[in-house]
Amino acid sequence: MKYILVLLVIVIAVGVWRNRRRAEDLEARRPAPRPGNRLQPPQDMVACAHCGLHLPRSDALVLGASPQPEYYCSPEHRAQGPA
Repeated sequence: MKYILVLLVIVIAVGVWRNRRRAEDLEARRPAPRPGNRLQPPQDMVACAHCGLHLPRSDALVLGASPQPEYYCSPEHRAQGPA
């Protein structure tokens, strides 16, 4: 009975040791984060003159070069004009 208990403790110890080693190997294989993969700075948001949808200024379609240009979310809304 004593030998069975010792064998059981050895089997559990080997299982724990292998599990930890496997976790360390997975951690070592994980790719490091890329330094150039950072978030973009916030962009100015504008509202579509037709439907009021807010979108980044870089994605908006602009009509007119006046001091107050009108921004649109799609060519269809630009063709329909302001609401």
